[in-house]
Amino acid sequence: MTDSPEQQPSVIGRFRRLRPAFVRPAWWPLPACVLLGAACGFSYGMLARPEYAATSYAMVTAGKDIDPAAALGYAQSYGRLATSDATLTYAKGAAGEPVRELRGHVRSETSPDSPMIAVTGTSADRDRAADIANAVTEAVVVSSGHVAKDTGVKLIKFSHAVPPVDPVSPSAPLGTAVGASVGGLVGGLVLLVRPRPGRRGVTAQVPAPAQGGASDERELVR
Repeated sequence: MTDSPEQQPSVIGRFRRLRPAFVRPAWWPLPACVLLGAACGFSYGMLARPEYAATSYAMVTAGKDIDPAAALGYAQSYGRLATSDATLTYAKGAAGEPVRELRGHVRSETSPDSPMIAVTGTSADRDRAADIANAVTEAVVVSSGHVAKDTGVKLIKFSHAVPPVDPVSPSAPLGTAVGASVGGLVGGLVLLVRPRPGRRGVTAQVPAPAQGGASDERELVR
């Protein structure tokens, strides 16, 4: 007696039983995030516009009757004035940029242990970066000379900025490494915060009362 078509297993059902099931590992977000971060970092390093930075230095010197420690305080003040509108307005001619754009391409740094001021200019052109740093430093030196008799200190230009050789923007290898690191961090956080299948809520089963015990209780009530 032959089986009916409903009783015969279909070809698709046999194939599904014989086909090995692909089990995705639980830690797959980590390598996926690392690869994605490395790709993004490599793309940024290849497509980003190179940026150059040049730095010039100025030093505050105290007069004969002035406490040398006062030079440190004036260095901090002149360092803050280096990026002010008055200084940038004076330097825009030599820098070749308007004040609005010049403000985003210059920064100043001072040290609490040395009366030195570092003025850094940044630009996509290496020569323009050096011009910005030198123009702003010269503007600060000229401004300090107007009040040198009243303050008793003098600001002199210590070092001239030269066009840099290498850009400060991240290269393709560095961008790839940074992107992979950030991707690994994100992937690790995903593994920590996502719910785990093995730790779902388990409902406790309460055993049912025995049948014999219930019949004995009924007999005692009689």
